[in-house]
Amino acid sequence: MLDIIRDNWLLLLVGQYPTGPLGGLVLTLILSVMGLVLSFPISIGIALCRTSPIRFFYVSSTVLVYIVRGVPLVMFVFWGYFLVPILVGHSVTAFTTLICTLIVYESAYLSEVVRAGIQALPKGQVEASRALGMGYWKTNLWVIMPQALYNMVPSIISQFVSIIKETSIGYVISVQELTFSANQVNNNLLTRPFPVFLILAITYFIVCFVLTQCAQHLERTITRKRSPRMTQLRSIANDSVLEGQ
Repeated sequence: MLDIIRDNWLLLLVGQYPTGPLGGLVLTLILSVMGLVLSFPISIGIALCRTSPIRFFYVSSTVLVYIVRGVPLVMFVFWGYFLVPILVGHSVTAFTTLICTLIVYESAYLSEVVRAGIQALPKGQVEASRALGMGYWKTNLWVIMPQALYNMVPSIISQFVSIIKETSIGYVISVQELTFSANQVNNNLLTRPFPVFLILAITYFIVCFVLTQCAQHLERTITRKRSPRMTQLRSIANDSVLEGQ
């Protein structure tokens, strides 16, 4: 297995670059980052619609989320492969197709992370904002979202881990990410598929494990920072109750 890594590490890392297209692990990470960054603003909009008191926004966003979460990713990849060229009026690369698919797919999943972050905040935050004369959108923009986003960082990293694994589906439309590069190595060797794909599995595991540990560390850090503040707020609330009595 070590000889496979020694002879093919560059192909697994960057694909055929610089003599050919960029690929391998680097392209997997690029796809994952772009999928997360581009889908995140959309997910915030969907989450705000999901928590909106306006029924039209709530129903339409809920239907969208349930449809996307109820259909396998590979189906969205095939739909994007044939639909995106029709929408833009010309052919697009497999890379663009996968990015568009990840944006749509991850927007639905991230919106549930954002919604959970919003609903986890105390209702007193909203009530205090309304008492100050802030409207629904201003309250969410200036009061709710900054706190919710801070609390959501570990969950966002966990979702990033999922995106890294989901990029492997790009193999079916010949996006030259890590799985595609591993298959190229396997085609060159022909007789050693088990060690090649074992190396692939170990690579995914290492990357995802490191990111998962980062998410857990951030979650513990956020919990420690929030604990003294919550204790202080409870103390203030108890003092107010005692003074009222």
